[in-house]
Amino acid sequence: MSTSSEERNGVALPAGASGSAPGDKTTSTGSDPLHSGDFMPSPPSGDDVLTVAREKLHQRQESGTTTTSEEDYDDLSTSTRSSGSGIGPGAAAVNVVRRKSQRKTFSEQIYGHSQQGQAEPTVLVEVPVKDLLDDTASTTPSSLASSFSVSQHSPPHHRQNVLHLQPNRDDRSKRQGKFTDLVFSRKFSAFDGRNTDAANSPFHGFFTLFWMGVFLFVVKIGADNWRIHGNPLGTNEIMKGMFGREVLIMLFADGVMCASTGVSFLLQKLVQKEIIGWDRSGWILQNIWQTFFIGSAIGLTLLRDWPWTHTVFFVMHAVVMLMKQHSYAFYNGYLSEVFRKRKLLLGRLKELERIQPTSGEEGKTQPMVSEMPMEHLARVPSAKERRRSISCEKIPDVDRISRAIGSGEPLDEEQIKVFERVLKWEVDALTDELKGKATTVRKAYPNNLTVFNHYEYVVLPTVVYELEYPRSDSINWYYAAEKMAACFGIIFVMIMISQAFIYPVVMDSVRMKEEGVALADRFKMFPWMLLDLIFPFMMEYLLSWYLIWETILNFLAELTYFADRCFYDAWWNCVSWDQFARDWNRPVHNFLLRHVYHSSISAMKVNKHTATLITFFLSACVHELVMWCIFKKLRGYLLFLQMCQLPLVRLSRTKWLRNRATLGNIIFWLGIFTGPSVLCSLYLIL
Repeated sequence: MSTSSEERNGVALPAGASGSAPGDKTTSTGSDPLHSGDFMPSPPSGDDVLTVAREKLHQRQESGTTTTSEEDYDDLSTSTRSSGSGIGPGAAAVNVVRRKSQRKTFSEQIYGHSQQGQAEPTVLVEVPVKDLLDDTASTTPSSLASSFSVSQHSPPHHRQNVLHLQPNRDDRSKRQGKFTDLVFSRKFSAFDGRNTDAANSPFHGFFTLFWMGVFLFVVKIGADNWRIHGNPLGTNEIMKGMFGREVLIMLFADGVMCASTGVSFLLQKLVQKEIIGWDRSGWILQNIWQTFFIGSAIGLTLLRDWPWTHTVFFVMHAVVMLMKQHSYAFYNGYLSEVFRKRKLLLGRLKELERIQPTSGEEGKTQPMVSEMPMEHLARVPSAKERRRSISCEKIPDVDRISRAIGSGEPLDEEQIKVFERVLKWEVDALTDELKGKATTVRKAYPNNLTVFNHYEYVVLPTVVYELEYPRSDSINWYYAAEKMAACFGIIFVMIMISQAFIYPVVMDSVRMKEEGVALADRFKMFPWMLLDLIFPFMMEYLLSWYLIWETILNFLAELTYFADRCFYDAWWNCVSWDQFARDWNRPVHNFLLRHVYHSSISAMKVNKHTATLITFFLSACVHELVMWCIFKKLRGYLLFLQMCQLPLVRLSRTKWLRNRATLGNIIFWLGIFTGPSVLCSLYLIL
């Protein structure tokens, strides 16, 4: 599926900044001035280049292309270097971004605790200015830091002022965070008129031509219906089925279903008040409730015998609410355990203050200071640094330290000092974990557990819960009305196409079954049925995608001030099926990435290949469940075809298909063209 954000190794970044996804690019120059022993910062030069770099950085921050906030940077300067090749100063300007950590102040504001006795260092990240000038490089401080770690071999006079960076290729494989960081930032969808790339696209005319063609196509269908049936809508069975049976009952049931998600909120309040423990019984109760929730939704469609239109809408919406509840519950449940551990460590720190140090041979209580790795104490405490240190086994066993303090056994003076430093670092890192992406005290855990926060999340166009999302400043009502009109217009077009080209084929297959036509004779009609359905289904496929991911989600995002509109990527350019799985549906992809793929690795201790298999299988099962609800048949056709994507992914990485983008895209579109019609034909014939 998709990948998680990279760790910031040894570079203290703003809390809102997150790692870069695969595909982010960093540029490098031939000889690296950051590692050369004779590199000395020289006076600033290259004013024109610096001015452009500053403007470019501020433009990115203001436009939302980076999650870094402006106040996190308090100085921007340039340095030059001389290389051994005789190039003089000013030949290669380097941008230096200084950021002073504000984590201590935030800790004091929220939890009344700060780390004492540890200086807050000024962290410098050296970034080539030319990378800031290159729009395609994506070298913001956050993305650059995600690919580097602190060099421990720089000269002492360098370490005093700057953290030198070196590539770290093993970071991704070592990371084992339970909840990976997802980047939410201000973005527009690809077909949004406010997207500058879309507005300036050389293919904008083809986009206009497509919708003109759709309009004329619908006019032709209506004209044919008028000539044959005396009604532009034709026989109109589909629309009668959609709006003629229990529409109000379905909408009422949908409202009750959305309101019932509050059960997950109530469970989290019980966990927060320590009435139940999340790691003990909380997650079990949550899974029991989720099973009952989805089972009740499916059972209601069977009990009321709704038509397939009602069933598809209700079941898919129930699956969305299920994912929302799961993300809300398991992320807050995880934070509840972090909060409980932090509370315990604060108690241990108070106990440590009352302990009198021993001398001589009495202080032999484990763990011994000489056995404890303490490299991480030189870095600013953060959730990401803590995860990285744990994954690399370079952090002391805090539980052993806590038990040693609670046991009442004698501790020498050195142990007391080191234990205090370790616990304070851990407390500050846990504080950063509880803060997440929140920018205010009110939104940090456990202050986020409110009825308003829960139901606000329910209506947001995302299925991954975060403490805070990027928000827009106002609602563009003209834009919202445009998306709403487009929504109803596309639904009308889909009904017309289905009524004219799909409904007759379906009724012919039903007639053959009712007349007792043999299976072999029905299979003779399979190629003709496939040809009749392939183009209408392709049209329905494209329109249903545009309806959901471009119109409905953008409409909801506008009304809820949700600023991250990256609901899809350019999936039409896909050259492999794993790329399609990432780009087709970004909200669900992010959910599967965090709560299935990475959770499988951390909880079940499986490798990434097994986690990929689990993720694909779960996704295929949910799709097959929807097909069962529509056709009332459990055949497994969709499950089988979706699992076949895995060997196709492996095939796309072989020497025969690697670096052959056109061939890969042809294979992809061949599957998109034939898949829906093949599935429908199989369900209708068998």
